[in-house]
Amino acid sequence: MKRVTINTNSVGLVYKREELKNVLTAGTYWLGFGETVEVYDMSKTFIASKELDVLLLNKDFENLVNVIEVKDNEVVLVYQNSNFKQVLTAGKYAFWIGLNKYSFLTANLSKYEITEAIDKNILEKSQLQPFIKAFKVETYETALMIIDGKFEKVMAPGNYVYWKNSTVIQVLKTDIRQLNMEIVGQEILTKDKAQLRVNFSIQYKVTDAMKALLENKEFEKQLYVIIQLGLRELIGKMTFDELMENKEKISENVLGISAGKAETLGVKLLNCGVKDIILPGDIKEIMNQVLIAEKRAQANLITRREETASTRSLLNTAKLMEDNAMLYKLKEMEYVEKIAEKINNISLSGSGQIVDQLKQIFVK
Repeated sequence: MKRVTINTNSVGLVYKREELKNVLTAGTYWLGFGETVEVYDMSKTFIASKELDVLLLNKDFENLVNVIEVKDNEVVLVYQNSNFKQVLTAGKYAFWIGLNKYSFLTANLSKYEITEAIDKNILEKSQLQPFIKAFKVETYETALMIIDGKFEKVMAPGNYVYWKNSTVIQVLKTDIRQLNMEIVGQEILTKDKAQLRVNFSIQYKVTDAMKALLENKEFEKQLYVIIQLGLRELIGKMTFDELMENKEKISENVLGISAGKAETLGVKLLNCGVKDIILPGDIKEIMNQVLIAEKRAQANLITRREETASTRSLLNTAKLMEDNAMLYKLKEMEYVEKIAEKINNISLSGSGQIVDQLKQIFVK
């Protein structure tokens, strides 16, 4: 014989030869020969050591528990005292009646939409993550929902949560802001066989998500090819000199060539332009030589203009002096003054007058 005490809010299950014989509530009891007892705290989740269906054959035990049976393709959310407690998958479960108030919400996983009244905060709990699919569409995005390979709807910005099952859900998203694309390192031959390397830039915006994502595969790669071919088509029709003289018109012409084709991708071209035109080494050297020659020719032209103007001025002065003796004499005295400025010392010799000697120096 063995004496056992069952405390308040506890339950004792008495076994003999692995078979449930008795259910003990709060109190003191004596166990018979070969009997054992398992004591359970009713404030905690019941975890059976024996098969639950066998235990439920005992009416006393059955009256102490709530039995929850979860089918395949179902989960049950358990709330203890109105607070989320746990998730139950397929199987049979028992919860003690009395101390805690339990409530249960059954969710059908065979459909992908969550129609049950489950708070979004609970759906973010780690216990539910294995059972849901979550998608997020940003404010600057447009998304398309594909269900089992079929278009379902256009998704507005927001957070979306679905049950995880055999239904295949795809969410195709695209950025609807103004975007930039670089077309770099394009080696192109001009009409006169000059080889160039061109870097080009475009700005575009997705205006039709259905065309961009459903009717075209990898629309961004296709847009790249459209701009690339338009650039090659345009430059291939221009000589090197025409290209250098009309660089600012390249963007306008490429836009005209490519805009219509881009619309079939659901894309609107907003702007484009040439960033760089890189010349090969030999072409660059020739261009430098041409530039030097042009600058030299301009310098020679300016020099000749100055010389012509100077000669014309001298001719006009000579004509004036020819007609005016006084002007001639003034000009003569001007040059005598300039010569005198360069003389530091004057030596006089002979018995002549000083004025006569100076006259012999300056006047022939």
